[in-house]
Amino acid sequence: MNFQRPRQDDPEINLIPLIDVLLVVLIFLMITTTYSRYTELRIELPTADSSPARTLPHSVVVGVSAAGRYAVDGHWLPGRDLPTLVDALRAAVHGRNDPTVVISADAQSTQQSVVNVMEAARLLGLRRLTFATQRGAQP
Repeated sequence: MNFQRPRQDDPEINLIPLIDVLLVVLIFLMITTTYSRYTELRIELPTADSSPARTLPHSVVVGVSAAGRYAVDGHWLPGRDLPTLVDALRAAVHGRNDPTVVISADAQSTQQSVVNVMEAARLLGLRRLTFATQRGAQP
């Protein structure tokens, strides 16, 4: 009889399956992660000094107030909706050869108000649009 205890080796942990599982989890996390780089986007609008304003002979000036009211060639419109703006712009460009629409919007006006002017010009087939600006403070 052999009463001697058999010699036990130290238990070993096989790391190969663990590494395989962690690699699969890492790949899964990389694929499903959404990056929020757009939420941290900071926009600084450019400033430009241009030459003196040139006069456009066939231009129609559309003013947009901070409250969203429209003025076509200095005449305030009674409504703020797109059909009223289209009708007033149609009357203003009547008889003019390839007019330029100058959008003079207040800095506090909504983007939708400016987009409405651009949409009205598109509906009438006016292809020339420009924006009126003012010269910024000199450094």
